[in-house]
Formats: sequence, C-alpha cells, structure tokens
Amino acid sequence: MFEDRPDRDAEVVLVGRSNVGKSTLMRELTGHDFSTGGKPGVTRQPNHFDWVSESFMFTDLPGFGFMSGVEEEHREAIKTNIVHYLEDNADSILAGVVVMDGKAAVDIIDRHAERGNIPHDVEMFGFLEDVGVEPIVAVNKTDKIDDLDERLDAICDRLGLYPPWQQWSDRVAPICAKRGDIEALEECLRTRFHEHKRDDLLKFVA
Repeated sequence: MFEDRPDRDAEVVLVGRSNVGKSTLMRELTGHDFSTGGKPGVTRQPNHFDWVSESFMFTDLPGFGFMSGVEEEHREAIKTNIVHYLEDNADSILAGVVVMDGKAAVDIIDRHAERGNIPHDVEMFGFLEDVGVEPIVAVNKTDKIDDLDERLDAICDRLGLYPPWQQWSDRVAPICAKRGDIEALEECLRTRFHEHKRDDLLKFVA
C-alpha cells in the first residue's frame, strides 16, 4: 500500500500509464524536479509536492499498464494501490488528471478494446467519475501530433465524450509538458478550483 500521505485537505492527482510524461508535467506544475530514472515503472510510490503553509498538494501517482521488465503481478498491485488511494482520498481530491500520450493513446485504447479488455485509460477515467472526482484529460506530447483536432476528437470519442473536443475544453487539455506548454491544463484546474470555491488555490496554477 501507499504510505506517508501528507495530511492535506485539498489535492490534485496525476494518473496515467507509464511513460506518458507525468513526472515532467509535475515538474512544470510545481517548479520542482522529480527525477524519473529514465525507464517506465520507476515511480512505485506517489510523489507528493506540498507547501508548508498551505493545506494543498499535487500528487503524481505511479504509472500503470504495461511496463518493460515489471512482472504482471506487481503491475496489478500498483493499480490496486492507485484505486484504493483514489477511493480513500476522493473527498479531498479536487481534480484527477488523466495524463495520456497524445500520439499513442488512441492506438493503445483500440488495441485493448479489440482484445475485449477495458483499456486502462478509459477505466481510470470512468473510475474517477465513479468516486466523485471530476476527471481532466491532459493530452500530452502534442508536439508529435500532426492533426491535433482530429486526434483530440478521437480521444474524446474513446472516453465517451461526444466530439468535437472543443466543447469539453474544461475537461480536455492539450499540453506539451516537455516544452512547458501546460496553459490549457492550468485553465482547467483554475475552473475546477473556482467551482470548489477554492479561489485561494488559483495562485498555484497562475
């Protein structure tokens, strides 16, 4: 199980497959470098970033799904721990950010669906909704996508959000964390904080 969660009453969590750029995004959001180790599955425990004077934190949860060199049993244990974490802390989570690799996400989702499996990203999106945490989808690595609108429409379609994607601009954020282009996500978070009457947190996504 995940341990040592700081006692904070408001939280934004990042969830997603391994290697989609969560740690890079965390660095952009917090200004703090979380060394990733350079290979999938390195983050096994949540990375929390909190402020001494504030009851708020960003949390980067471990990546799930296929990880080279990691046994399936261990992968399943990580996923189970993520599910328990989200269930246990749902009341304090203001936003669950599902981070996807914009270039690969549709192919991966379709491959799983063809085998009759529920793709992890789709499952996690639905699970956040089930526990009462409104999900935001951060579509990362947009610098590698040729027709961005078409790709975002396809991702929305796979998540059960009716295209065009622009009507979900409060829930779907095209970003490129590596280039520091995360304004669309920050805008989504600002909207979410405001809805939760937590304008005191707007400074963290200014």
